[in-house]
Amino acid sequence: MEIVKTIAEVRVQVKEWKKAGLSVGLVPTMGFLHEGHKSLIERAAKENDRVVVSDFVNPTQFGPTEDLASYPRDLERDAKLCEEAGASILFNPEVEEMYFDDRTTFVNMDGLTKELCGKSRPIHFQGVCTVVSKLFNIATPDRAYFGQKDAQQLAVIKRMVRDLNFDIEIVGCPIIREEDGLAKSSRNTYLSPEERKAAVILSQALKIGKELIEQGETSASKVKTAITEKINTEPLAKIDYVEVVDFNNIEPVENIGDSTLAAIAVYIGKTRLIDNFIIEK
Repeated sequence: MEIVKTIAEVRVQVKEWKKAGLSVGLVPTMGFLHEGHKSLIERAAKENDRVVVSDFVNPTQFGPTEDLASYPRDLERDAKLCEEAGASILFNPEVEEMYFDDRTTFVNMDGLTKELCGKSRPIHFQGVCTVVSKLFNIATPDRAYFGQKDAQQLAVIKRMVRDLNFDIEIVGCPIIREEDGLAKSSRNTYLSPEERKAAVILSQALKIGKELIEQGETSASKVKTAITEKINTEPLAKIDYVEVVDFNNIEPVENIGDSTLAAIAVYIGKTRLIDNFIIEK
């Protein structure tokens, strides 16, 4: 595996691969990789001849009061995980490599970005869509891999690819969890030991909601209420949102149906965590 810093290096290598008839998978990340990221890279390596992993903390998707400066970084650790998982290139650019100082072009989306995380993080998805579009143009992958933990992001990227005619297959991959159910996240490192114990309330609450649906409940409001009540039993938890929406358009639903997404964002102390499940009927 090779670690590269420039767009030109990625393009030269990908061009050589494609000239040889090789398929390319892309796994976009912000680094500080964990088992969730590793599962994406392993799947990409299984389904493609070569894999590019981007390791870039993207400043344009962070709001002014968010954790850009403190976001965890460990390139040496990331490189080891990527190599073990089967990556061919680890692309680790500086901000100056990815963005011009006088840039005026961004990728915006209406609709899907208005609910859930888009409400409390209004510039977030503009930054996500812009950087992912750039990575698509740089790596020109056949397939790109995203985790379901960021379910709204997955839906947004799928819609962007459709709307802008990117010739790329978007592959959504399952949430990877700790033994106690907490979804793997780079931000879990922010949690104190007490907060880490409290954080399992997210998966416990979602489990209650999912079990209700499996028992035949079709009312979205009743599922939301059950999830909310469970989260509120944890003193360290503060709800940002609990929503039940259509996964395809991120619009609220009254009744549970095909492709229903139950998504939550909860502060445990000062750390904002997200989790979800999708019902496929």
